[in-house]
Amino acid sequence: MRKVGEAGRRLGLCLVMSCALLLVAGNFARAEVGIDEKLGEKVPLELSVIDEEGKSVKLQDLLDRPTILNLVYYRCPGICGPLMGGVSEVLELIKDKVPGEDFQVLTISFNAAETAEMASQKKKNYYRSFHREMSPDAWRFLTATQENIDAITSAVGFEYEPAGNEWVHPAAIMVLSPDGMISRYLYGVSFLPFDVKMALMEASQGRTGPTINKVLLYCFSYDPEGKTYVFNVLKVTGSVTLLFVGLFVIFLVVTTRRHRRREEEAQESGSTDE
Repeated sequence: MRKVGEAGRRLGLCLVMSCALLLVAGNFARAEVGIDEKLGEKVPLELSVIDEEGKSVKLQDLLDRPTILNLVYYRCPGICGPLMGGVSEVLELIKDKVPGEDFQVLTISFNAAETAEMASQKKKNYYRSFHREMSPDAWRFLTATQENIDAITSAVGFEYEPAGNEWVHPAAIMVLSPDGMISRYLYGVSFLPFDVKMALMEASQGRTGPTINKVLLYCFSYDPEGKTYVFNVLKVTGSVTLLFVGLFVIFLVVTTRRHRRREEEAQESGSTDE
């Protein structure tokens, strides 16, 4: 009977560990799209991008002040519009810093098929919506070759993948120091002026800051139809389940070892008594 019980415990342990491995594998499979933070690392300043007039310009010639970098594609039917709308809104709300002087925004398309003309038109659309005077250099709309796009997205940890004629990608902005160091990541499609000002201040001082909103973004997913974030029940419950499975596996291992140790001690005690 003892051997049957031992075999049953081992079978149960194997089943639980198999479930845990499946859940972990599922999480890794879903983690291909997102942000792999590279705080403190630098973007490759020697790379060139194409400005709104179709001219090639190096990043080192653009990064001369704290910079908000966001990666989108201009024909995106989903999250890119709300993200750029969030950037536009925060540019209006930050009153004690002058866009184009104290800081700037660089928007780079990660779709190599998009053109400088498309970038220029997108810039005109957003500039028409501003209610304050905005320098032409405050917000640059750029494109790039596929090789340089890959280098930039890799440098900042921006991971995306194609989905038919579109792309699945994260929603975030990166704040860079004047020498191209990644100072802060801010997630979502809307941004508090205080958070952005703090990030810009840290970038101007060459410091990095922790990402607080990452936990919230993990729990919420963007709904492109409703243009809002919704609570991701499956992801959260899956993570909680994985946590409890892990704790249960640890409990089984510890109790099994403890029971085995007691049996060995009992056998040794019996041998000594004889």
